[in-house]
Amino acid sequence: MNKTIAVVAMGVALAFAGATGVQAGLLDKLQKTITDTTSSVSGGSGSSAASNLSNSQIIDGLKEALKVGTETVVGQIGTVDGYNADPAIHIPLPEKMQQAQSLLRKFGLSGMADEVEERLNRGAEAAAPKTKEIIYNAISEMTLEDAQAIYSGPDDAATQYFRKVSTADLTETVRPIMEQSLQDVGAMTAYDNLVSQYKTYPLVPDIKSDLTGHATEMALEGLFYYLAREEAAIRNDPVKRTTEILTTVFGN
Repeated sequence: MNKTIAVVAMGVALAFAGATGVQAGLLDKLQKTITDTTSSVSGGSGSSAASNLSNSQIIDGLKEALKVGTETVVGQIGTVDGYNADPAIHIPLPEKMQQAQSLLRKFGLSGMADEVEERLNRGAEAAAPKTKEIIYNAISEMTLEDAQAIYSGPDDAATQYFRKVSTADLTETVRPIMEQSLQDVGAMTAYDNLVSQYKTYPLVPDIKSDLTGHATEMALEGLFYYLAREEAAIRNDPVKRTTEILTTVFGN
Protein backbone atom coordinates (compact mmCIF):
# COMPACT_ATOMS: atom_id res chain seq x y z
CA MET A 1 0.00 0.00 0.00
CA ASN A 2 1.34 3.41 -0.95
CA LYS A 3 2.39 5.45 2.11
CA THR A 4 0.16 8.40 1.27
CA ILE A 5 -2.81 6.10 0.75
CA ALA A 6 -2.14 4.37 4.08
CA VAL A 7 -2.06 7.61 6.01
CA VAL A 8 -5.17 9.02 4.37
CA ALA A 9 -6.87 5.69 5.00
CA MET A 10 -5.96 6.08 8.63
CA GLY A 11 -7.97 9.27 8.60
CA VAL A 12 -11.03 7.30 7.51
CA ALA A 13 -10.56 4.84 10.36
CA LEU A 14 -9.86 7.53 12.95
CA ALA A 15 -12.89 9.54 11.94
CA PHE A 16 -15.21 6.60 12.54
CA ALA A 17 -13.48 4.81 15.43
CA GLY A 18 -15.52 5.06 18.61
CA ALA A 19 -17.90 7.68 17.22
CA THR A 20 -21.46 7.52 15.94
CA GLY A 21 -23.46 9.72 13.62
CA VAL A 22 -20.50 10.77 11.49
CA GLN A 23 -21.76 11.94 8.12
CA ALA A 24 -21.27 9.54 5.23
CA GLY A 25 -20.13 12.47 3.13
CA LEU A 26 -16.86 12.60 5.04
CA LEU A 27 -16.06 9.03 4.12
CA ASP A 28 -16.86 9.78 0.48
CA LYS A 29 -14.58 12.83 0.58
CA LEU A 30 -11.66 10.94 2.09
CA GLN A 31 -12.20 8.00 -0.26
CA LYS A 32 -12.08 10.43 -3.19
CA THR A 33 -8.81 11.79 -1.84
CA ILE A 34 -7.41 8.27 -1.74
CA THR A 35 -8.56 7.65 -5.32
CA ASP A 36 -7.15 10.98 -6.52
CA THR A 37 -3.87 10.29 -4.78
CA THR A 38 -3.66 6.87 -6.41
CA SER A 39 -4.20 8.47 -9.81
CA SER A 40 -1.51 11.03 -9.07
CA VAL A 41 0.99 8.40 -7.99
CA SER A 42 0.27 6.24 -11.06
CA GLY A 43 0.69 9.16 -13.43
CA GLY A 44 -2.93 10.33 -13.71
CA SER A 45 -3.95 13.93 -13.30
CA GLY A 46 -5.64 13.50 -9.90
CA SER A 47 -6.88 16.36 -7.81
CA SER A 48 -4.58 19.26 -7.10
CA ALA A 49 -5.45 19.11 -3.39
CA ALA A 50 -4.38 15.49 -3.06
CA SER A 51 -1.27 15.76 -5.23
CA ASN A 52 -0.11 18.88 -3.42
CA LEU A 53 -0.11 17.12 -0.03
CA SER A 54 3.03 15.23 0.90
CA ASN A 55 3.09 12.11 3.08
CA SER A 56 4.52 14.14 5.93
CA GLN A 57 1.82 16.83 5.63
CA ILE A 58 -0.97 14.30 5.80
CA ILE A 59 0.38 12.36 8.78
CA ASP A 60 1.34 15.62 10.51
CA GLY A 61 -2.24 16.78 10.01
CA LEU A 62 -3.64 13.60 11.54
CA LYS A 63 -1.29 13.85 14.50
CA GLU A 64 -2.14 17.52 14.93
CA ALA A 65 -5.84 16.65 14.90
CA LEU A 66 -5.30 14.21 17.75
CA LYS A 67 -3.19 16.71 19.70
CA VAL A 68 -5.81 19.44 19.29
CA GLY A 69 -8.47 16.94 20.32
CA THR A 70 -6.47 15.92 23.38
CA GLU A 71 -6.03 19.54 24.44
CA THR A 72 -9.76 20.15 24.14
CA VAL A 73 -10.78 16.96 25.94
CA VAL A 74 -8.38 17.40 28.85
CA GLY A 75 -9.59 20.97 29.24
CA GLN A 76 -13.17 19.73 29.32
CA ILE A 77 -12.89 16.79 31.71
CA GLY A 78 -10.21 18.39 33.89
CA THR A 79 -12.54 21.06 35.27
CA VAL A 80 -15.13 21.09 38.06
CA ASP A 81 -18.00 18.79 37.04
CA GLY A 82 -16.06 17.58 33.99
CA TYR A 83 -16.79 14.05 35.18
CA ASN A 84 -19.32 14.52 37.95
CA ALA A 85 -22.00 16.34 35.91
CA ASP A 86 -21.48 14.43 32.66
CA PRO A 87 -23.70 11.32 32.46
CA ALA A 88 -21.55 9.91 29.65
CA ILE A 89 -18.41 9.60 31.80
CA HIS A 90 -19.66 10.06 35.39
CA ILE A 91 -17.81 7.62 37.65
CA PRO A 92 -20.20 5.44 39.70
CA LEU A 93 -19.44 3.69 42.95
CA PRO A 94 -17.47 0.43 42.74
CA GLU A 95 -19.60 -2.60 41.90
CA LYS A 96 -19.62 -4.06 45.41
CA MET A 97 -20.96 -0.79 46.80
CA GLN A 98 -23.56 -0.54 44.06
CA GLN A 99 -24.79 -4.04 44.90
CA ALA A 100 -25.17 -3.03 48.54
CA GLN A 101 -26.99 0.26 47.92
CA SER A 102 -30.32 -1.07 49.17
CA LEU A 103 -28.65 -1.94 52.48
CA LEU A 104 -26.93 1.43 52.59
CA ARG A 105 -30.30 3.14 52.18
CA LYS A 106 -31.85 0.87 54.78
CA PHE A 107 -29.17 1.82 57.31
CA GLY A 108 -29.31 5.53 56.44
CA LEU A 109 -25.87 5.50 54.81
CA SER A 110 -26.89 6.46 51.26
CA GLY A 111 -25.85 10.07 51.86
CA MET A 112 -22.33 8.96 52.78
CA ALA A 113 -22.24 6.76 49.66
CA ASP A 114 -23.30 9.73 47.52
CA GLU A 115 -20.45 11.75 49.00
CA VAL A 116 -17.93 9.03 48.13
CA GLU A 117 -19.24 8.93 44.56
CA GLU A 118 -18.98 12.68 44.12
CA ARG A 119 -15.46 12.75 45.48
CA LEU A 120 -14.42 9.95 43.11
CA ASN A 121 -15.37 12.23 40.25
CA ARG A 122 -13.60 15.20 41.81
CA GLY A 123 -10.43 13.11 42.02
CA ALA A 124 -10.68 12.21 38.34
CA GLU A 125 -11.16 15.85 37.40
CA ALA A 126 -8.03 16.81 39.35
CA ALA A 127 -5.94 14.01 37.78
CA ALA A 128 -7.04 14.55 34.15
CA PRO A 129 -4.46 17.22 33.16
CA LYS A 130 -1.63 14.76 33.84
CA THR A 131 -2.76 12.50 30.99
CA LYS A 132 -2.01 14.94 28.17
CA GLU A 133 1.74 14.37 27.89
CA ILE A 134 1.34 10.59 27.69
CA ILE A 135 -1.25 10.84 24.91
CA TYR A 136 1.04 13.26 23.06
CA ASN A 137 3.87 10.70 23.27
CA ALA A 138 1.63 7.96 21.86
CA ILE A 139 0.63 10.24 18.97
CA SER A 140 4.25 11.15 18.21
CA GLU A 141 5.31 7.49 18.04
CA MET A 142 2.63 6.48 15.52
CA THR A 143 4.12 4.84 12.41
CA LEU A 144 2.87 4.26 8.89
CA GLU A 145 2.67 0.55 9.74
CA ASP A 146 0.30 1.47 12.56
CA ALA A 147 -1.80 3.37 10.05
CA GLN A 148 -2.01 0.33 7.76
CA ALA A 149 -3.08 -1.91 10.65
CA ILE A 150 -5.75 0.58 11.65
CA TYR A 151 -7.04 0.77 8.08
CA SER A 152 -7.35 -3.01 7.72
CA GLY A 153 -8.82 -3.48 11.21
CA PRO A 154 -12.37 -3.14 12.57
CA ASP A 155 -14.31 0.10 12.87
CA ASP A 156 -12.91 0.78 16.35
CA ALA A 157 -9.31 -0.03 15.35
CA ALA A 158 -8.02 3.49 15.98
CA THR A 159 -9.50 3.71 19.46
CA GLN A 160 -8.14 0.27 20.27
CA TYR A 161 -4.71 1.31 18.98
CA PHE A 162 -4.48 4.19 21.43
CA ARG A 163 -5.75 2.01 24.24
CA LYS A 164 -3.06 -0.55 23.45
CA VAL A 165 -0.09 1.79 23.21
CA SER A 166 -0.93 4.19 26.01
CA THR A 167 -3.18 2.53 28.61
CA ALA A 168 -0.34 0.91 30.54
CA ASP A 169 1.64 4.16 30.74
CA LEU A 170 -1.49 6.13 31.58
CA THR A 171 -2.42 3.73 34.36
CA GLU A 172 1.10 3.73 35.80
CA THR A 173 1.20 7.52 35.78
CA VAL A 174 -2.39 8.30 36.70
CA ARG A 175 -2.88 5.80 39.53
CA PRO A 176 -0.55 7.51 42.07
CA ILE A 177 -1.88 10.90 40.98
CA MET A 178 -5.41 9.62 41.40
CA GLU A 179 -4.58 8.22 44.82
CA GLN A 180 -3.25 11.60 45.92
CA SER A 181 -6.22 13.38 44.32
CA LEU A 182 -8.67 11.13 46.18
CA GLN A 183 -6.85 11.94 49.41
CA ASP A 184 -6.88 15.67 48.64
CA VAL A 185 -10.59 15.84 47.84
CA GLY A 186 -11.51 13.74 50.86
CA ALA A 187 -12.71 10.67 48.97
CA MET A 188 -10.62 8.22 50.99
CA THR A 189 -11.75 9.69 54.29
CA ALA A 190 -15.40 9.60 53.20
CA TYR A 191 -14.96 6.01 52.01
CA ASP A 192 -13.28 4.85 55.22
CA ASN A 193 -16.02 6.50 57.30
CA LEU A 194 -18.71 4.78 55.23
CA VAL A 195 -17.09 1.34 55.46
CA SER A 196 -16.52 1.69 59.21
CA GLN A 197 -20.14 2.68 59.82
CA TYR A 198 -21.46 -0.03 57.50
CA LYS A 199 -19.46 -2.78 59.23
CA THR A 200 -21.15 -2.07 62.56
CA TYR A 201 -24.22 -3.87 61.22
CA PRO A 202 -24.21 -7.68 61.51
CA LEU A 203 -24.15 -10.09 58.58
CA VAL A 204 -23.67 -7.46 55.88
CA PRO A 205 -21.74 -8.34 52.67
CA ASP A 206 -18.26 -6.96 52.20
CA ILE A 207 -18.17 -3.70 50.24
CA LYS A 208 -14.47 -2.93 50.54
CA SER A 209 -13.05 -2.10 47.11
CA ASP A 210 -9.92 -0.84 45.37
CA LEU A 211 -11.18 2.73 45.17
CA THR A 212 -8.06 4.08 43.48
CA GLY A 213 -7.98 1.35 40.84
CA HIS A 214 -11.67 1.79 40.11
CA ALA A 215 -11.40 5.57 39.77
CA THR A 216 -8.29 5.29 37.58
CA GLU A 217 -9.89 2.81 35.18
CA MET A 218 -13.12 4.80 34.87
CA ALA A 219 -11.26 8.10 34.45
CA LEU A 220 -9.30 6.68 31.51
CA GLU A 221 -12.50 5.32 29.95
CA GLY A 222 -13.89 8.85 30.05
CA LEU A 223 -10.73 10.22 28.46
CA PHE A 224 -10.83 7.77 25.54
CA TYR A 225 -14.55 8.30 25.06
CA TYR A 226 -14.14 12.00 24.40
CA LEU A 227 -10.89 11.71 22.45
CA ALA A 228 -12.72 9.67 19.81
CA ARG A 229 -15.61 12.12 19.66
CA GLU A 230 -13.40 15.20 19.46
CA GLU A 231 -11.21 13.83 16.67
CA ALA A 232 -14.32 13.04 14.62
CA ALA A 233 -15.60 16.56 15.24
CA ILE A 234 -12.37 18.07 13.92
CA ARG A 235 -12.85 16.14 10.69
CA ASN A 236 -16.48 17.19 10.22
CA ASP A 237 -16.63 20.73 11.61
CA PRO A 238 -14.41 23.38 9.96
CA VAL A 239 -14.70 25.51 13.12
CA LYS A 240 -12.69 22.83 14.94
CA ARG A 241 -9.75 23.13 12.54
CA THR A 242 -7.84 25.67 14.57
CA THR A 243 -4.35 25.32 13.10
CA GLU A 244 -2.89 25.83 9.63
CA ILE A 245 -1.96 22.18 9.11
CA LEU A 246 -5.49 21.06 9.99
CA THR A 247 -6.94 23.45 7.45
CA THR A 248 -4.42 22.28 4.85
CA VAL A 249 -5.16 18.59 5.32
CA PHE A 250 -8.87 18.60 6.12
CA GLY A 251 -9.94 21.63 4.08
CA ASN A 252 -11.67 24.91 4.91
